[in-house]
Amino acid sequence: MTRPETHDSSPDRLRRRASRLLSQLTTRSDRLVGEGLAGADARKWHYAVLASLADGGPASQATLSRRTGIYRSDMVRVLDELTDRRLVDRSPDPADQRRNIVTLSPEGSRRLRRLDEVLDDVHEVLLAPLDQDERDQFLRLLTRLVDHHTEPGPLA
Repeated sequence: MTRPETHDSSPDRLRRRASRLLSQLTTRSDRLVGEGLAGADARKWHYAVLASLADGGPASQATLSRRTGIYRSDMVRVLDELTDRRLVDRSPDPADQRRNIVTLSPEGSRRLRRLDEVLDDVHEVLLAPLDQDERDQFLRLLTRLVDHHTEPGPLA
């Protein structure tokens, strides 16, 4: 049986497409992160909010939405869950009583440290084939790509 003529009949065509490889890695990464955080009774959005508050300080719900990429409509539910667990505090903004300022509670700080450990373990599995120099380079390159594609510009 003969193969039909194509532009590139190499069986490795899919493995040469960065978009395809990134998609496959993202799928695996999301699964590992989801399972790891679920084992710690958390979700990725919980981690995102806690980390954003730890790194960027107290913020309004709208600011947290921009920082984390969580839709505003979903942010209220995430914050309700974190408030119920006493991981964040919400209080009226003194400058604008119509909005809340969200702060990380002491329990939220402890919880974030635990979730950091969980994600460190997940990343060990995800990046297992790479040595430390390769991991550092991979993160630099990914950061560069993400920064490039998230900067405001003509296509953004």
